[in-house]
Amino acid sequence: MNEAAYHPARYDAAGVEVHRPVPLAPAPTAPPVPVQPGDIPSVASVVLPDGRVVTGYAVTTAQPEPFAPKPPVSRAAVNIALGGVGFAAVCGGLFLLTAFITALTALVTQLVILAAVIFGGWVAVQMFSARGPRGAATVNIRKATFKRNHFHG
Repeated sequence: MNEAAYHPARYDAAGVEVHRPVPLAPAPTAPPVPVQPGDIPSVASVVLPDGRVVTGYAVTTAQPEPFAPKPPVSRAAVNIALGGVGFAAVCGGLFLLTAFITALTALVTQLVILAAVIFGGWVAVQMFSARGPRGAATVNIRKATFKRNHFHG
């Protein structure tokens, strides 16, 4: 037996331990049987810029199946969202309509009150104006004057 096989470690000039592997004897093998494979692709060789040659099989990348572009959001979700927006718009419109009707009612009420005040003032001016007799019957009873059922003292 070789002593180097048992002690593969050696020391270099700097005193660092250097390990070198010891090769093993190859195991006896049966001669290979040539088999014709069914479908082997051709072997390609490529020469690298530093001069090395790399040999291997060409690998084709799997192409994904084309698919129809889908919208980022489903149609049902879009329809529901649009329905919600429409409902909100209708509710907002109804709220504005009720506010408009309320304001219109207040305006009409104020106009009616204004007309009643103006008409009432006109009637009061006509009744209490001192323009003299207008063809009414004036009767002196005990120094009191009655004019159209109104007492004027």
